[in-house]
Amino acid sequence: MKKALTIAVLAIERQPGPFQSSSDQADMKALLDALIENDTELAFYARSARIAVTGEPD
Repeated sequence: MKKALTIAVLAIERQPGPFQSSSDQADMKALLDALIENDTELAFYARSARIAVTGEPD
């Protein structure tokens, strides 16, 4: 679930213009803040999301 939320946040962030739902993104970020325990875990999921969304590791 954490990975899916992180991917969704990144995908919304990359969506330009009127299709970018900042309220959904804010809700997902708040949920992630509650679920992710530390910066190391956040970095892991952020990297996984970048790979999933962009196809590039970094």
